[in-house]
Amino acid sequence: MYRVSDEQRRIRLGRRHLLAPSVRAASAVAVADAVVALHATDPATVYLSICARLSEPGVGAVEDALYEDVSLVRLLSMRNTLFTVSADVAPAVDASSARPVAAKERQKLLRHLREDGNGLDERWLADTERQTLAALAARGRATGSELSAAVPALRTKITVFPGTKQETVQGVASRVIRVLAADGRIRRDRPRGSWTSSQFRWTTAEPWPASDPGEARAEVAGRWLRSYGPATEGDLKWWTGWGIRETRTALAAAGAEEVLLDSGAVGWAAPGDHTTEPSPEPWAALLPALDPSAMGWADRGFQLPADHRAALFDRAGNIGPTVWWNGGIVGGWAQRPDGEPVWRLLSDVGREASLLIEAEAARLSAWTGDVRVTPRFRTPLERELAG
Repeated sequence: MYRVSDEQRRIRLGRRHLLAPSVRAASAVAVADAVVALHATDPATVYLSICARLSEPGVGAVEDALYEDVSLVRLLSMRNTLFTVSADVAPAVDASSARPVAAKERQKLLRHLREDGNGLDERWLADTERQTLAALAARGRATGSELSAAVPALRTKITVFPGTKQETVQGVASRVIRVLAADGRIRRDRPRGSWTSSQFRWTTAEPWPASDPGEARAEVAGRWLRSYGPATEGDLKWWTGWGIRETRTALAAAGAEEVLLDSGAVGWAAPGDHTTEPSPEPWAALLPALDPSAMGWADRGFQLPADHRAALFDRAGNIGPTVWWNGGIVGGWAQRPDGEPVWRLLSDVGREASLLIEAEAARLSAWTGDVRVTPRFRTPLERELAG
């Protein structure tokens, strides 16, 4: 069995995730494909993650990909989480992960409708969806509030979790829109406000063509191995949210090969991907909360010292903004109220690293300008630095 060291895993991360300056990308799509999928729960993360890896970072390049040529798309997929992927990767992510999530979202909404006890059922939902799609098609794009104003059924109130401590009355508009988006029949268009806003307009879309889920899982597993491997079976299971049987079948179908990791665990690599790679030039990066380079594995021991976790993660396990040096997480960063980046190193990395981190902070400031980004999931160190 081949052995792949933690140092080699960090070297691969710098090159394959386009973080070393010499391998930065020219397009937002190239970045998305390099990391397979970008976390999109927080809208700002997509921009910050992409621009950290672009040779010429800027908001316009990301906006064009999302809203003009639609070469990047958002899918509610792995782990019931919103991701941004390229249009080329979207069919595989849709069939492997998004379809099961969409089915669960629909069943959950139908259960809430039935529990409300006012005769709302599958037929009512289908009719409401038709009216919503018609209203959206007539307008071209609209916010959720604008759709509610146009479709009376969306203003319906239901009681969820009746008879429990969680009982509450909610409107159905956001739930119906969520189901339509999960099904791929509508998509997020330009937000109201800046690129950091989560108040999106919606527009109609065509669902992705149906494909075999097993083949799709094999494709996703293969892409993940080339970007994140070698890594463990548990890492892939966690990242995708698949069951253990689906994970093992996908690894086998992708031709994954066993390797030994420094931790003593058995890892999996893409076919033939176990040779030693040379180090790229020294590199530093300021990556946002939920960046894929920090969220690609369940076990991050090869890149993250255990004593850094308390400062960099929130209570739900979401990682905040991080400072990187040659494939390892060495600190965290935030923005002051005026937008200026400020950081704290949790590891002693030396003068060369400090200078490159300063250069990355200046590069970040150059394209963000005076825009202030507050992560949706705030962590202890980020809160302290921002204050």
